[in-house]
Amino acid sequence: MIVPLNSLRPGEAGIVVNLQGGPNFRSRLYAMGLAPGAAVRVVSVYSSGPVVVEVGGTRLALGRGMASKVLVRKL
Repeated sequence: MIVPLNSLRPGEAGIVVNLQGGPNFRSRLYAMGLAPGAAVRVVSVYSSGPVVVEVGGTRLALGRGMASKVLVRKL
């Protein structure tokens, strides 16, 4: 099942399938380790704040808009 990253709950994981954005958006996420094929786990989701994820042992805070453009295959 392919869903936006911001729809996962804390503790859930997925594999990045696609990044829906322009070249600057994609290059920024690639630099953070969020590229197609990367395993990602949601650490916490704040009601009106960022989505905190773990990728390759590193924690990242993504804004909701940015997280909605990251499509993952839910594990």
